[in-house]
Amino acid sequence: MRIATYFDKPGRVPGAVERSKFFAMAKSKAHDPEFEIRFYESVLRRNPGYASVVEILGGLYTRHGRIADGLKMDRKLVKLQPKNATAHYNLACSLALSKRKAAALQELRQAVQLGYRDFDWMQQDPDLEALKKHPEFQAIMEQLKPQS
Repeated sequence: MRIATYFDKPGRVPGAVERSKFFAMAKSKAHDPEFEIRFYESVLRRNPGYASVVEILGGLYTRHGRIADGLKMDRKLVKLQPKNATAHYNLACSLALSKRKAAALQELRQAVQLGYRDFDWMQQDPDLEALKKHPEFQAIMEQLKPQS
């Protein structure tokens, strides 16, 4: 099956059946992170607005130490989906990993404002380690703390 068949026309987003075949093909090569990255990069070149692929690439880049590339994808996803709380959270993580604390805290506040509420994960997320002693991070956590 030719990968490009799903994306021959610029701006075309595949339907659910095509997407499931497409992602299954990529996952079959998931043991090779470089293949996976090249695969999604080729999809993104054909359809730069494909938000799911932008999100996947952001995660792949970050997991494989390409923090600057992950940050670029997270910024792009926030531009594509400005009301997506998880996209803002992921951008906050990338900014924290890039040692940009003020910007990371701003994005974290935005994520919470948009509805991000996973207190337990925020408390243990290693990507946010650089922020955890910051008073503003602690204030955000206090705001989200489950009421007993």
